[in-house]
Amino acid sequence: MKLFYSPLSPFVRKVMIVAIENGLESRIETVTTGVNPAAPNKDLAQHNPLMKIPALITDDGLTLVESKVIAQYLDALGGNKLLPAAGHGRWKALRMEAIADGIADAGILVRYEQAMRPAGLQWQQWIDGQLAKIGNALDLLEAEAADLEGPLDLGKAAVASALDWMEFRNVVPGARDSRPKLFAWLDKANRDIPSLAATKPK
Repeated sequence: MKLFYSPLSPFVRKVMIVAIENGLESRIETVTTGVNPAAPNKDLAQHNPLMKIPALITDDGLTLVESKVIAQYLDALGGNKLLPAAGHGRWKALRMEAIADGIADAGILVRYEQAMRPAGLQWQQWIDGQLAKIGNALDLLEAEAADLEGPLDLGKAAVASALDWMEFRNVVPGARDSRPKLFAWLDKANRDIPSLAATKPK
């Protein structure tokens, strides 16, 4: 398999956590790939028309796009270790993944606006709107922090990936100050779970 990849992407990290947990990382060739909305990657477009990472070419030549799809493919290949095939646990994990991916999506939009758009053209109301989404989601995760305890699943992998990326990029300065339970879980997970420790952005 071939994975178009950037080690700092929260979406790539989620996929790599799934691969490691399923013992598949040795079967995946990673291809470091740059993406920039202002400079489309034409090479990547040959494999993913959306020009986003991650994108995975499977052993039988099928190209999968979007981290949600790739993560489920790899987990199924490895025996559904992080996402139950059915039942309440499956929907709970997918719900958590969706919230975490929403944090990462909004955070990336903030970063693009602040780091790539010329200062005179930046739209503060847009930035504030994205930050409000992130704040709401972080508050929900703080309220539900007890649900993050226990064995790793796909939702928890997504939460760790989004939160660590957000802190690495300093998207929401002081985000952990009023959410002690959520970030205590994150710090412990990064210490105790090898797949998280191995993929943490640095």
